[in-house]
Amino acid sequence: MAMVGDAFLLHPNPASTITSSSNSSNSKKPKDKKKKKKRGGTKKKMTAEQTLAFKSITEWVYLDQYLNTNNSSASSFVVDDFGVPRSLGRGGEKVVFELHSHSKFSDGFLSPSKLVERAHGNGVKVLALTDHDTLAGIPEAIEAARRFGIKIIPGVEISTIFSSSTESEEPVHILAYYSSCGPARYEELERFLATIRDGRYSRAKDMVLKLNKLKLPLKWEHVAKIAGKGVAPGRLHVARAMVEAGYVENLKQAFARYLYDGGPAYSTGSEPLAEEAVQLIVKTGGLAVLAHPWALKNPVAITRRLKDAGLHGMEVYRSDGRLAAYSDLADAHGLLKLGGSDYHGRGGHGESELGSVNLPVLILNDFLKIARPIWCAAIKDILKRYADEPSESNLSSIMRFVRARIFKGSHPLSCGKDLIDQCLSLWLTKEERQNTEFEAMKLKLSHVSINQGGINVPIETK
Repeated sequence: MAMVGDAFLLHPNPASTITSSSNSSNSKKPKDKKKKKKRGGTKKKMTAEQTLAFKSITEWVYLDQYLNTNNSSASSFVVDDFGVPRSLGRGGEKVVFELHSHSKFSDGFLSPSKLVERAHGNGVKVLALTDHDTLAGIPEAIEAARRFGIKIIPGVEISTIFSSSTESEEPVHILAYYSSCGPARYEELERFLATIRDGRYSRAKDMVLKLNKLKLPLKWEHVAKIAGKGVAPGRLHVARAMVEAGYVENLKQAFARYLYDGGPAYSTGSEPLAEEAVQLIVKTGGLAVLAHPWALKNPVAITRRLKDAGLHGMEVYRSDGRLAAYSDLADAHGLLKLGGSDYHGRGGHGESELGSVNLPVLILNDFLKIARPIWCAAIKDILKRYADEPSESNLSSIMRFVRARIFKGSHPLSCGKDLIDQCLSLWLTKEERQNTEFEAMKLKLSHVSINQGGINVPIETK
């Protein structure tokens, strides 16, 4: 029984996984002992396609810090049988993407800072923080990531409902991935998420009432304390309260007996339709990805409907390999094939470790090829609003997630042009920055002074 998001899966996994090849141990070993193959398959040099993909990925990951790698040295990096790079990055580092993780700002156990620290310890270079229905943990994650050289993808996992005339409603989670400066229309997305969070409070209270009727006198205050101040509670918080109160032995039992979809203490909130969430993600400059489709009762119909709404991809990879059935489903609808650990920091309970999902280099490149133009357009939209109206509120939109870094010895930010130059160097590659619209914005802001009232622009002395 596995747990996804805040729900345990109570049905078997219908898809088979691809596992690494290994030598049979039945045959006798020859006298001239051969070296055993290492776990993860044989290693081989990158193909020309993989080499180009690798260079594109590392350029984006390191941006202005990127050290150009010539063809001869890049081709010396190796991949395993499934195209997963084993030695990437500068100085032989791996470039590990973790695209699904949670912090205390939803139902995770770690603060964003501790999550980033753990990601660093596990070799993660790109981390998407995807808390349920909130972006509140992103600023802390970005600040912590600067200490470890990790790139943060601002994300969110949106709780929705899929409704069909022939099928009963079922919960569907949609992952949204944004550029370093966040959604192009942050306020619109935040209103949408706030409605869902309000519904999570009502839903959790209803679950507590149902448990009380089942002769389990759980207290709402106990659930709220576990969730923490300002955090919209989910099923996991209710389950943790049940364990602490002694009503069940563990989280698994809480879900299996009471909190599973349709269970005696299950309740719904005010989740929007899945199609609406996908459309809003697209509208606000994000990449929309279907989370853990193996948890769905009707993944084929849901995938088809969401593809029509603008869905970009779906999770296919897990720490135990690629799920063939969902890989085929993604191929059938022309969707990106992604994946992540869905890490919550519970410890034990069969949870996948942060950074444990190995995404092949070509898969990562496909992800960035689709995402980067979307993110570039969103960044352009945010900067254009400031260029058209250089107000403090529009400046706040730029600085919401990424603070301008001013290093000792460089020119201070004196005007809007300096700000855009600084931001673009952090967010976009040289080719992406060479854009006539960006040049026009900089020219427009060349004589506009920055009013830093209320805006934190820290000075770094390195």
